[in-house]
Amino acid sequence: MRRLLKAVTAVAGAVVPLLAMTVLMTAQPAAAASLTQVTNFGNNPSGLNMYLYVPDNVAPRPALLVLIHYCGGSGPAIFNGNGRDYVTAADRYGYVIVLPEVTRSSKCFDVYSPQGLRRGGGSDSDGVISMVNYAKQRHNVDPSRVFVSGFSSGAMMTNVMAAQYPDVFAAGSSFSGVPATCFATGSSTNTWNGQCAGGQLTKTAQQWGDAARAMYPGYTGRYPRMQFLHGTTDTTLSYVNFGEEIKQWTNLSGLSQTPAFTDRPQSNWTRTRYGDTGTRATVEGISISGVGHELPQAGQIAYAISFLGLDAPSTTPTPTPTTPTPTPTPTTPAGGVTVVGEQSGRCLEVPNASTTNGVQTQLWDCAGGAGQRWTRTSGRQLTVYGTKCLDASGSGTGNGTPVIIWDCHGGANQQWNVNANGTVTNAQSGLCLDANAAGTGNGTRIILWSCNGQANQRWALRS
Repeated sequence: MRRLLKAVTAVAGAVVPLLAMTVLMTAQPAAAASLTQVTNFGNNPSGLNMYLYVPDNVAPRPALLVLIHYCGGSGPAIFNGNGRDYVTAADRYGYVIVLPEVTRSSKCFDVYSPQGLRRGGGSDSDGVISMVNYAKQRHNVDPSRVFVSGFSSGAMMTNVMAAQYPDVFAAGSSFSGVPATCFATGSSTNTWNGQCAGGQLTKTAQQWGDAARAMYPGYTGRYPRMQFLHGTTDTTLSYVNFGEEIKQWTNLSGLSQTPAFTDRPQSNWTRTRYGDTGTRATVEGISISGVGHELPQAGQIAYAISFLGLDAPSTTPTPTPTTPTPTPTPTTPAGGVTVVGEQSGRCLEVPNASTTNGVQTQLWDCAGGAGQRWTRTSGRQLTVYGTKCLDASGSGTGNGTPVIIWDCHGGANQQWNVNANGTVTNAQSGLCLDANAAGTGNGTRIILWSCNGQANQRWALRS
């Protein structure tokens, strides 16, 4: 990793827009004073520093951006320097920014050790997620709008965080990075993977996807939308890694590597989108011809802001506390209703009519059995068997949270809004009832996911 630090330092010396020293000299003290260092924010095994920026006009239900610095950088340096466009946009759109900072001598994030490449492994990612939780709890953050972005070492860490915590992050934007696990060295002391940096580590899309999935074993939910920007003449982290990132993340989202859309936003850019053709595609790549390890350049963060959706208002309502209803009053006909997926035509079902707490619901051919009959109550619950409630597992509020059954207790994670547009949203999180990965087959698991208007999130309640 020392080589990366030296290379970044050399680039910084040659390219004025990325000069950490220059931007610090030209920073506006008043804005920098609004950046606050936070201590005692939670589990922090590798001793990271946390910086927090909350704009004066913070939104009532703000988005959260985790902005991760380059090798040799710091929280204040990226805040005042090449991440400044994110700060300016935060003032405009009212979102909160968390800036993790490495304290080890290299000032490079751990994207190489076994501990750093495993969820809950005891390294940098643990500290970063503690920062996220701290900000979410104290600033009424919309849990469906948590994003991550970084440059160079921070871009590598962006891939790591998105792979390890796909249930936390909705999207990420990586400037000059490498795929998750690419920089693995198998050691906590060997920090440099020259094979990856040099573009000599290539895999199939399936292999890259499996490597990322192994960072959070057992997870079956969706993965974040991801954007990648890379210069074609990058000799610090080879341009080859751009294509390898696209392989990994299209595989994680079950997409073809054939672009659904290609254009040229600027003369030396080629932009490709996968899965969707709009601004917030599932995967987006922006290749910048003739540019080295010197991203972001002027105007590029604006594209990241639009891709992430930081410029959009929250669609998640602020949860309203409710009084538990010990004895629900049915508001649907005796015998209940079936909840039918618009895309699949199949019913929301408790597998095998199980009555065990914690069983995850699924799609299945509609047969009208007890495990498919749901009753809406005046307390906004959906009950089955009269005693069990549709429940966001563990009071979860993140994308991918399993939707299970549990003894009815009146909590907000058991309250559901049946909306005119066909969506069913959880009252606690605001996330939509979702057929995992747009599945339509028998056995497709039901989860929570950010509302996106797709047919796998639309349901009909039928007598």
